Amino acid sequence: MPSAQDINNKRFSAEAAAWDANKKHVESTESALEAIKRCVLAFVNGTSKDLDVLEIGCGTGLLSFLLAPHVRSLVGVDTADGMINAFNMKVAALPDPQNANLAAVNVLVQEADDVHLQGAAAALATRRGETGHDAPYRFGLIVSHLTLHHIPSLSDLFATLFQCLKPGGRLALTDYEDFGPEAVPFHPKSKREGVERHGIKRNELETVIIGAGFSEVRVEQAFTLRKEVEAEDGKPARQMDFPFLICLGRKS
Repeated sequence: MPSAQDINNKRFSAEAAAWDANKKHVESTESALEAIKRCVLAFVNGTSKDLDVLEIGCGTGLLSFLLAPHVRSLVGVDTADGMINAFNMKVAALPDPQNANLAAVNVLVQEADDVHLQGAAAALATRRGETGHDAPYRFGLIVSHLTLHHIPSLSDLFATLFQCLKPGGRLALTDYEDFGPEAVPFHPKSKREGVERHGIKRNELETVIIGAGFSEVRVEQAFTLRKEVEAEDGKPARQMDFPFLICLGRKS
């Protein structure tokens, strides 16, 4: 019996080649970027170029490539081969790929000192001329977009993310909100297998993030995405508005 992760990896690998051509994927990612820039102090006060960023569930790099010009470095992680391959093809197509400030790794991060994650961070540091870094790498910002609803254990995830951050580092994670049964059509029936939850819940996320040790925790509406959903259960195909939340926290 395939696990939810196996199902998701197969699905997302199959969809990777056409992922960036989906206008709603692009629209929601651009809205997520604006929410991050609005809510994370470094983008407001002009210090974002000092940030080393970790992106959970980077996919093809839609958010990664939008963020990269604004930060010092970005390591994306994902577990779908097709997504990582698409990401790497986009890096290779850059004017100067050998000096790109972003990289992707195919790994499920379950500990901050994961060798694959550390290797990618070290490689980016070497590109920018840093040498003699003995301590494990930690990040100033962790982002994700439309990833949390695929995570089996949110408490385990946030415990890991807490360890991946340096003191003072921040979270800014976006996903659509579970506002009841009407949130289910966000995914068509053909794509619901392997989905852990139909959106995220404000109170649940606040409790989990605080429980992981974060301070300055806020879970608030970030934007709304209007998209067409398929006909089912006697209801016609229609346009629906899906609220998206941004989950914020700081490691003291």
